[in-house]
Amino acid sequence: MPTPRHRATRQRARWAAILLLGGSALGIAGSAPAETAWVKDELRLNLRTGPGVQYRIVGVVKTGDAVQILDRTEGWTQIRVGSLGDGWIPEGYLQGEAPAGVRLAQSEAQTSESREQLASLKSEVERLTQQNEEIAGRDAGQRASLERLSRENFELRAGARWPEWITGAGILAAGMVLGAILHAISARRARPRLRI
Repeated sequence: MPTPRHRATRQRARWAAILLLGGSALGIAGSAPAETAWVKDELRLNLRTGPGVQYRIVGVVKTGDAVQILDRTEGWTQIRVGSLGDGWIPEGYLQGEAPAGVRLAQSEAQTSESREQLASLKSEVERLTQQNEEIAGRDAGQRASLERLSRENFELRAGARWPEWITGAGILAAGMVLGAILHAISARRARPRLRI
């Protein structure tokens, strides 16, 4: 027969085993990977002919639909939806800005458009850079041609004066020779002749 002390020890051992098994079971369950999820951003509201659930449904408005607020009563809001017309929805479902999903779609569209514009601008920059290089090459060639033509023009102008200078010098030399001849002729006449 077990003694009271022996019974107490067995009881403690049972409790330790139960706690150990329970703790390990909790540890196994707690270590399972958690799955991440998000709440859907989708809402559908019945558009009614009047401010209450007893009124007839004329259509449905959903998340992202833009509406105009016409009137507010206790618990209900009268709105105008483009294709559905006027109607009533429960109060508290409208906000001053577009929902996150709509803003995200708009941002993605703008990002896509910006990427297309960036690609277009990059190709335009490449085209203009190539054009600029071609123009710079032509400009360098035209400058070289202009310098060559300027030198030729200067040489032609300087060369055109040489005949004038030579003609002038020839006329001067001819004049001097003619003057010397005339002087010699006139000096002979002026001398008295001696006859012997």
